[in-house]
Amino acid sequence: MIRPRIPVNPLPTGIATPLITTAPAPAPVEQHHAAACACQHTTPAPAPVASGPAVRLSPAGVLAVVGGGAAVVLVVGAVLVSMLLAVAVTGASVAVCAVVLRSLLNDPRKR
Repeated sequence: MIRPRIPVNPLPTGIATPLITTAPAPAPVEQHHAAACACQHTTPAPAPVASGPAVRLSPAGVLAVVGGGAAVVLVVGAVLVSMLLAVAVTGASVAVCAVVLRSLLNDPRKR
């Protein structure tokens, strides 16, 4: 019947893309040739090295984030429960109305 078809590359290209890229080697810094030179050589500033995560939180910050997350979960949960309760109440009231209307419409026939 229905069979999935898996695409197959008949002629692989042979080009492999690495999953992990390495940082390029730093460019060699030009050494100044004489201490008493009149030329205006400037050495480039070293690039800042980032170590560790970009965002650091203090213990108070962690507690604030956890507290905020808990508050969001509680608010979203309350909203969802109230919507479910509204749907249940609406369904029950429609069912009661249907029973009342049915009893009102069936009474004259039985008499």
